[in-house]
Amino acid sequence: MGKIIEVIKPGLATSVQDLGRIGFQQYGVVVSGAMDSFALQVANLLVGNSRMEAGIEVVIMGPELRMMEDTVLAICGADLSPKLDGKPVSGWKSFAAKKGQRLTFGQPNNGSYAYIAIAGGIDIPEVMGSKSTYTKAGIGGFNGKFLQKGDQLASGGEHVPLRYLTGRGLTETAVPSYDPHRKIRVVLGPDKHAFTTNVMDAFCSSTYKMTAQSDRMGYRLDGPELSHLHGADIISDAILPGTIQVPANGQPIILLADRQTTGGYTRIATVISVDLPLVVQKLSGSKLQFEAVSVEQAQQLYTERELLLQKLSLRAGVYPGA
Repeated sequence: MGKIIEVIKPGLATSVQDLGRIGFQQYGVVVSGAMDSFALQVANLLVGNSRMEAGIEVVIMGPELRMMEDTVLAICGADLSPKLDGKPVSGWKSFAAKKGQRLTFGQPNNGSYAYIAIAGGIDIPEVMGSKSTYTKAGIGGFNGKFLQKGDQLASGGEHVPLRYLTGRGLTETAVPSYDPHRKIRVVLGPDKHAFTTNVMDAFCSSTYKMTAQSDRMGYRLDGPELSHLHGADIISDAILPGTIQVPANGQPIILLADRQTTGGYTRIATVISVDLPLVVQKLSGSKLQFEAVSVEQAQQLYTERELLLQKLSLRAGVYPGA
């Protein structure tokens, strides 16, 4: 299929993202990928794509996009007041978009990252097995950059008639809540021994604020200082999505999609994968509180979320007459 979407206005930092560049961290290549991978996966499944397909990541101030052909879209993640030709469209539900119609965004009501999935996916070259944009290295996505005015994205072409893809959505109970008052669940460690007595209790009982010095690499927090026993530095070691580092100033940093491949600061905890969207969807100035859970609890919650995605995947492949 040919060109499907034209960028009329680019928005704040609109980019093409999939689930990331897996298997290359040993060479110093960052993973990148969607900040809220759950929202992207659901959006793709609602339009009949693979969970691994790329979508358009929209940040706070969304773009204006013109449809170049009839298609089906789904928008999941933050509520950024999407409209099609001026009429509001629902999130977490697929909808038809006709040639010539324009998709716009307005006031951010809940969250900061939204994902647009296009039936048939986005037809761009993969770099190291991924279509994700990593702007600092200028690789992946559309010419390695945030989308610009005049850019045109092609679709791979849907494998079933569009009419079978329209109007599919999550049940209300399955739609994530980005409740700003919910505590962020973490697994403590692995460098608990590097902190002074009672620091773990202080970490889990304090309130932190997300600072303006936050981006796709990580969110810097401001709050009660977390004191080290013998300094903040460690021998560089593995870091994960959600790893919380504490540098010498005692202020936590939550590492996210564009995080470096290894880190040399003490790691006080790791946000569990199910709660990463709660972190990602926060805006600058938002407050965060943490709650410690066991590895077993984190694994159980991950399994439950994975089962939901697998059920959606099965349903995504069944179409009358396909």
